[in-house]
Amino acid sequence: MTDREVFLIDGARTPFLKVRGKRGPFTPVDLAVQCGRPLLARQPVAPKDYDMVILGCVNVIADEMNPARVAALRLGMGEAMVAFTVQINCGSGMQSIDTAFRYIREGKGDLILAGGTEALSHAPLVLRDEAVDWLAGMQKSSNPLATAQNAVQIRPKHLKPVVGLERGLTDPITDLNMGQTAELLAHHFKITRQMADAYAVESHKRLAAAQEAGTLNDEVLPAFDRNGEVYKRDDGIRADSTIEKLGALKPVFEKPYGRVTAGNSSQVTDGASWSILASGEAVERYGLRPLARLVDSEWAALDPAVMGLGPVMSVTPLLQRRGLGASDIDLWEINEAFAAQVLACLAAWQDADFCEQVLGLDAPFGAIARDRLNIHGGAIALGHPVGTSGNRIVLHLANAMQTTGKKRGVATECIGGGQGGAMILEAP
Repeated sequence: MTDREVFLIDGARTPFLKVRGKRGPFTPVDLAVQCGRPLLARQPVAPKDYDMVILGCVNVIADEMNPARVAALRLGMGEAMVAFTVQINCGSGMQSIDTAFRYIREGKGDLILAGGTEALSHAPLVLRDEAVDWLAGMQKSSNPLATAQNAVQIRPKHLKPVVGLERGLTDPITDLNMGQTAELLAHHFKITRQMADAYAVESHKRLAAAQEAGTLNDEVLPAFDRNGEVYKRDDGIRADSTIEKLGALKPVFEKPYGRVTAGNSSQVTDGASWSILASGEAVERYGLRPLARLVDSEWAALDPAVMGLGPVMSVTPLLQRRGLGASDIDLWEINEAFAAQVLACLAAWQDADFCEQVLGLDAPFGAIARDRLNIHGGAIALGHPVGTSGNRIVLHLANAMQTTGKKRGVATECIGGGQGGAMILEAP
């Protein structure tokens, strides 16, 4: 069977809400439902006519196991709707799109809702091992004396929980947290603190300009909490950010001389995003208007210690397979995990030795013009809800191609654990 064309029809996301030391107003499924309902309502397709629902989510909470299924039911898509959750860390939202893309391309579906959601403010608190052992001893106590003997073994430090997210952001193989991997790249590719801060300022300025121009109005739908409060915009943006202000911040991961700070890193955030994928047959049947055509995708893996180079390792073979070079791509979306990490990717593609020894190229891959990269800002300004970001960058790339009239774009991201994902989109 010949591969079928696959189109991205429409999509929407919630505002990305910065975590501020307490639980946010929405669970992962709450977020998915907030942007899913109006998105489905504006389609000429009944919710029950979709073939399946695929949702990326990393920090699944206990009350919402398989959040894809819970969200599908809450969205009124029917009891017969197949729905499953995918997880590949930072790539989960893109994995949902890629899985849907392959289903449709191979003729196993015509219309799929693919998304990503994450409520990092709801990440679980984990008991320390000593506390678990103490609780186990209490449960095994067979008489009042044994219970009393166990009870006095508790210590105040045992009662202090660990934020699960903190453990999740540390690679268990290298024992490096994600910020430390960015520091390694900054050192290797000579990314200075000033370069990283300048990139971060630019991200905030670009997002602020896009918000003021109304560029994101169709993409970002308001969310309403149970108390009636309305959330209209990404709220972590600092439009007044300057290199001088960021320069006053202290390094977080490698003190005192590190280059990665809270100001030039992605923000810890809650948010969800959905994309609707359709076959050519579905486009014709329902009279749909595609935003973009999905052309191809690629996943790659590398040493977790330098996981930030995931975009380099996934994009390069993807473009080679299609006979394309850096100059053939009109717009780029590279998820901004860290400013130093994005800049290291750009530097790697221009490093002759790296391109020869690691990528097997005869010449440097090429430069990516900054006016083609993350033209409306990125995760440094709006946040990085881990399971969502991959979906957002693909959706936003499609929208940006539409508004700018560009022909071809690439969305890519690094993935915690040492992986990378990339997709090519073209104008329909």
